[in-house]
Amino acid sequence: MCRKPAARMNFRGIRSSKFRHVYGQPAKKEKCFEGVKISRSAHDSSFCTVNPKFLAVVVEVGGGGSFVVLPLEKTGRVGQAASKVAGHAGPVLDIRWNPFNDNIIASASEDCLVKLWYIPDGGLASDLRDSLMVLSGHQRRVSILEWHPTADNVLLSASHDHTLILWNVARGDPVQVINCHPDTIYSMSFNRSGSLVATTCKDKQLRVIQPRTGEVINQGEAHSGTKASKVVFIGDSGNLFTTGFSKYSDRQYAVWSQQDLKQSLKTENIDSSSGVLVPYFDPDTRMIYVTGKGDGNVRYYEVVDEAPWVCYLSQFISGAPQKGFGVLPKRGVNVNACEVFRLYKLHATKDLVEPISMIVPRKSDTFQDDIYPETAAPIPALTAEDWFSGKNASPILLSMKTGSQTRTYKPVVYKPSEQAIVDSERSNDRKFSFLSSETKPDYRPLAERGRNLTQPSLDHRPYGAERYQQAEFRGVKKMSGDSVQLGLSPISLDKRNLSLASEKDLKTCANIDTKFQQVQKKWSGGSLKSPDRDLELDQLYKVTAQSGSSSVRSLTSRFDFKDNREAEESETELKRVVNDQQKQISNLRAQDPRSSRLKQLQ
Repeated sequence: MCRKPAARMNFRGIRSSKFRHVYGQPAKKEKCFEGVKISRSAHDSSFCTVNPKFLAVVVEVGGGGSFVVLPLEKTGRVGQAASKVAGHAGPVLDIRWNPFNDNIIASASEDCLVKLWYIPDGGLASDLRDSLMVLSGHQRRVSILEWHPTADNVLLSASHDHTLILWNVARGDPVQVINCHPDTIYSMSFNRSGSLVATTCKDKQLRVIQPRTGEVINQGEAHSGTKASKVVFIGDSGNLFTTGFSKYSDRQYAVWSQQDLKQSLKTENIDSSSGVLVPYFDPDTRMIYVTGKGDGNVRYYEVVDEAPWVCYLSQFISGAPQKGFGVLPKRGVNVNACEVFRLYKLHATKDLVEPISMIVPRKSDTFQDDIYPETAAPIPALTAEDWFSGKNASPILLSMKTGSQTRTYKPVVYKPSEQAIVDSERSNDRKFSFLSSETKPDYRPLAERGRNLTQPSLDHRPYGAERYQQAEFRGVKKMSGDSVQLGLSPISLDKRNLSLASEKDLKTCANIDTKFQQVQKKWSGGSLKSPDRDLELDQLYKVTAQSGSSSVRSLTSRFDFKDNREAEESETELKRVVNDQQKQISNLRAQDPRSSRLKQLQ
C-alpha cells in the first residue's frame, strides 16, 4: 500500500548561489614574483600587503628589519639588489597600505616603533631609510596594524605591552590608549563604519570595544584552545567570524553576534591541523576566505542572514604550503575575467609570491552587474577630527563598471604640527643649553664657603662664581700709579693670602680662563672674557708681584703655551676612541643584537 508521508521530509536540496562554483586560478610563472627572500619569522602576521599599485613583502635580512616594495606590473624575477625600505632597527612584524593613499604604507617592528613611508610612483630607486612619520608610544614590540576603514589618517596599533593605541598620523599623536587586555593581543578588526573594534587575546576572550573611549562593550570566551585565534567583522550585519582551536586542538570557526558574546551562533570543526587559520571577508560578495598557515588550502564560505549563518562553498587545494597572504582591494581586480577576489600567496618553502584569482565561471564577456556591486572607494568619508569628535559614516562607494583598476595619486607628505616642532626645539634648547652658558665652579674650601654664607649681607642661594667675583672686588680702589689697596669685603684677600694662592685659585676667583672654561669656550664658540675682568686680573697679578711671589707668573706662562696644544690632543684622542667604539657596536649588532657587551658599549 502506498501512503502519503505524515510529515514533509526535512530535505532542503541544493541551495542556490551565484558563487557556488567559484574556483581558484593560480597565475602563470611569468606573472609571479620570484627570488623574494620572504621573512622566516614565526610571527602570526601575513608579512604581505597589496594595493592596485604595489606589492610589499617583509624580507629576511641581517641586522635590523626591512621590506621590499614591488610595482604590481613588474613581475618576474626580483634581483638580489632590489631596493628595500630599511629604516627599522628591529625585524618588521606587520605592514599595511593606507586605504586612501596608494603611496603611503605603515610598518610595525620589534623596535617598538610604527613608521609611515612614502613610496614614489614606479617603485624605489634606492634603499629608503627616511620615514615620513615615527609613532613612538609602545613599550614593547608592535605586532599588528589596522587602518580605519572610513576616516582619514586614523591608525590602530597593537603591541606586546598589551595595549592598543589609536593614532592621528597627520599629527603624529596618540589619541587613545586602550588597556583592557591582560595578555598578548592576537588580532583586531574594525566594523564596516569603523565605530567598533573586535579583538582576540591570549586569555581566550573575544571583546568588542569602543575605540574612541576604550570602553569594552561586550566580552565572552571564544575558542578554548591555547593557540592563536583570529576575528573579522562580517560587514555591517552585526556579526563576527572567528577562527581558532578547540580544547582538543581541532581547528574550528565560529559565528557570533556582537550583542551577545556569551554563546556563539554557530561553531564547527574544520580539521586537526596545527596551522593558524586566518579569515578574510569580502563585504561585496559576502564571502569569507579562510587560509591556514603551513598548508596549501584556501576554504571559502558564503554568509547568510539566518541559520546556518555560514555555508561552505568549496576550497582551493595546493600542494605548496603557504606562509601568509596579501589581499588585493576589490577595486584592483579584473572584472573582464569575472575575478571577484585575488590573494597573493607567500610560499613557505620557496622564494616565490604567487597571485591566486578567485573566478566566477561566466561565458559572457560583458560586465556582470550581479557579482560586482559597488565597492569601497579610495576616498575617506570623514576626517580624523570629525571621527574623533564622535561622528560615524559608511564608506563612500565606487562603481566597479567604471572604477575597476582605480588608483590614487596623492603625493602627501605628513608633517608634525607646528606646536610639536616648537616643543621639540625648546626641548633641544634645554638639553644643550650648557654649551652656550658659562660654568662657574667654586673651588674654595668648604669651611670658608660655610663661613661666608653665614654673613648677614648674603642670602642663602647657591653662591656662584659671579657673586663670588663681585664680593671679592667690592672693596678694590684704584690708587696712584700701580698700587692697589684692598678694602674691607665679605671675602678679603691680603697680600699674605695672595702669595700663598695657586694659579688655579686665582683664575677661579676672577672667573676667567681656567682649563675647563677654555675647552668649553672652544665648543660653545663664545668668549668668556670681558674688559672689566681683564683689568681686575692685571691688578691682582700686580699685587701678587709686590708680595714677592713669582710662582704665579711661571705657572701662567706654562699654561699659556700648553693649554691649546693639550686641548687639541685630547680632542683628537676622544674622536679616535668614539670611532673605535662605533665600529665595535656595528660589528656586535650584526653578529649578536642581544649581546650584553653591545648594551654596555651603547
